[in-house]
Amino acid sequence: MRKIQMVDLQGQYEGIKDRVNKGLQEVIESAAFINGPEVHAFQKELEEYLGVKHVIPCANGTDALQIAMMGLGLQRGDEVITADFTFAATVEVIALLNLTPVLVDVNPYNFNIDIEAIRKAITPKTKAIVPVHLFGQTANMDEIMAIAKEHDLYVIEDNAQGIGSNYMHGNGSKSKTGTIGHVGTTSFFPSKNLGAYGDGGAIFTNDDDLAHIIRGVVNHGMYERYHHDVVGVNSRLDAMQAVVLRAKLPFLTDYNNARRDAARKYTAAFANEEKIL
Repeated sequence: MRKIQMVDLQGQYEGIKDRVNKGLQEVIESAAFINGPEVHAFQKELEEYLGVKHVIPCANGTDALQIAMMGLGLQRGDEVITADFTFAATVEVIALLNLTPVLVDVNPYNFNIDIEAIRKAITPKTKAIVPVHLFGQTANMDEIMAIAKEHDLYVIEDNAQGIGSNYMHGNGSKSKTGTIGHVGTTSFFPSKNLGAYGDGGAIFTNDDDLAHIIRGVVNHGMYERYHHDVVGVNSRLDAMQAVVLRAKLPFLTDYNNARRDAARKYTAAFANEEKIL
């Protein structure tokens, strides 16, 4: 019996292997392994795809969340509201930074953070909301941004499972998830919608000043070599992963559509099972 995989990475590779193999060989020959031309090109291409001013690549999706919170200047004891149904990394980074996670329920319709639960959880110590676009389904960003504006809070979108998704605003316009809040983050773990052949991540923002801070944070706090202006971390996307991501990005919409088609087939197959919602 053949094992059914959530993501057929070998099948994906067959469709892009010429470009991947050529790109990897070029990186090896150039020895531009860190912050080389492939990383910069991927950054620009992803900015164009998402319609966002700044993409800052980093080493993984967990780092992306942590760096976003560092960039916003959140301080020990600040409360961060997020969904109780998510991967551990969403809450893990809050604890690592000595912030206080405040977990609230998701709604039963799309498993995204419940708007009324957010309202009830806000206290004078609340500084940020982290909605998680789970399974590619979008959180109610119009309502979340309205709450954030009312209470002067930051919004950090955890878009690790949602890259490529469109959010339909109440006025009929569309935005890519991850580009609506003050800052968005994603993961390029191999099984993600846009997956590398190892770890990788990125941070998105339209805020020029925040983008500048984050670019320093991802690289040991350096804007000029060996001048450390802020407390940073070592979190850079390597060039070989950028090669893979550049090869896959033009097919991201197709990959997402294939996931939707598979979901429809499963939904139809289980339609008459009373115990399955």
